Amino acid sequence: MLLALFVLIYVQITPYREFKLIAQGNSAAAISLGGAVLGFTFPLVSSIYYTQSLLEMIIWAGITCVVQFLVFTAMRHWSKHIEEGVVAPAIFLASLSIAVGLLNAVSISN
Repeated sequence: MLLALFVLIYVQITPYREFKLIAQGNSAAAISLGGAVLGFTFPLVSSIYYTQSLLEMIIWAGITCVVQFLVFTAMRHWSKHIEEGVVAPAIFLASLSIAVGLLNAVSISN
């Protein structure tokens, strides 16, 4: 549920329509969205494992969601390239999303 909510919100904040682009074969859109999904999922898994309550897990999911939005916002200047199917910035954005997600996940475990 939280993952679906994240994806729903994430695709609304991006200036392009990921699912339409992916359906058209745009690998860059698939890579960048996939990185954001993984970047959100790793901390979510960590919060499920380490937290003591549903509320605490939801709070961590919210924090992780905001952090992923910040990563996209910082790289927003590449949006047009991703929309056009340029893969290099999509790979970098995905890598950054995953790296930040892993750092969030480790933060939850401590």
